[in-house]
Amino acid sequence: MGEHRDFGFGGVAKWKGVWGIHHQADLYILWIAQIYACQFMILKVKNRLQMIDCLYKNCYNICEYIEEDEIKMSRRKDIPKGMPNYSDLINPTLVALQQLGGSGTINEIYSEVLKNMKLSEKIIDFQHSDKSSQTEIQYRLAWARTYLKIYGIIEKTQRGVWAILPEHKDKQSVDIDDCINTVRNLSVKKKDSNFDPKKDENLEDDGVELPDENRPWRERLLHILLSMNPFSFERLTQRMLRESEFYEVEVTKKTGDGGIDGYERVKINGMISFKVAFQCKRYSGSVPSSDIRDFRGSLTTDIEKALFITTGTFSKPVRDEAMTSGKIQIDLIDGEDFIDRLAKYNIGLTPVTEYEIDEKYFVQL
Repeated sequence: MGEHRDFGFGGVAKWKGVWGIHHQADLYILWIAQIYACQFMILKVKNRLQMIDCLYKNCYNICEYIEEDEIKMSRRKDIPKGMPNYSDLINPTLVALQQLGGSGTINEIYSEVLKNMKLSEKIIDFQHSDKSSQTEIQYRLAWARTYLKIYGIIEKTQRGVWAILPEHKDKQSVDIDDCINTVRNLSVKKKDSNFDPKKDENLEDDGVELPDENRPWRERLLHILLSMNPFSFERLTQRMLRESEFYEVEVTKKTGDGGIDGYERVKINGMISFKVAFQCKRYSGSVPSSDIRDFRGSLTTDIEKALFITTGTFSKPVRDEAMTSGKIQIDLIDGEDFIDRLAKYNIGLTPVTEYEIDEKYFVQL
């Protein structure tokens, strides 16, 4: 064991050839593992994935920090010209909520903002990162909602609906500079006061609470979902549908069945029921329109509703194709919605409670 007691990066670099380590973040993990005397675990694992899994179980809090660092390093830099910053989306988010009657779901707000801002398809469909099921616009809208929430203009209900607070029900806009500065002054960490917050892209470094939609566990869960075999993913989808109050959920065991992965029934208001066909596919990135057309072509006359479920995203042309007038309309569940449902029903996920320390209370005792 003595030969491995090197607490510098030079000592761990020699393991690159052994495990096939290609990410600097993996070297950080290995380095921390040495510091925390985890060598006995490392010697027993055979590859990089086993190593990381082992360390996640034994150094979870440390590795969670490193996971965030690796996620930041993986983000793409080729942002399309004209991509609105999160600060450019704060007032459009408020306007969208006003147009929706003062409240709305994330998807409703998203659709309303896109309609009002008339963004290009290139900007709308641009992925936030290769490890995320979010588009860049979805990511930045999540930050815009968070700033409005901390600023005291909107709130998020337990059912995931965003609503304008009663005292601001007539407000159409906010002062962006005041909003950003107020929120950051309320944060524990402060950045250099000389920088321009409206041009800042490193939101995670500003001490502002991460939006629920942007937390690192979501990207890790997406990686796990993409690594599942197709049959396991179908069973997971079956469980999610049952938790969502579908019944008689059946996963087909045939191959070459024209794209239908299963059937189910749903009852509206306990009275009217529909037979629904669904397809579930693991995707990284956007689902092609051809998949929607192929799925629609496989539907038989006894199918009354159709549902396409994916870990990826749906571009505007795909959404338009799914809702084409005169054809069977196909409802869509993308990766973000799928993860939200897993979290809602605690499927493979355990909620973690965090506490904020009131230091003033202890000082005044």
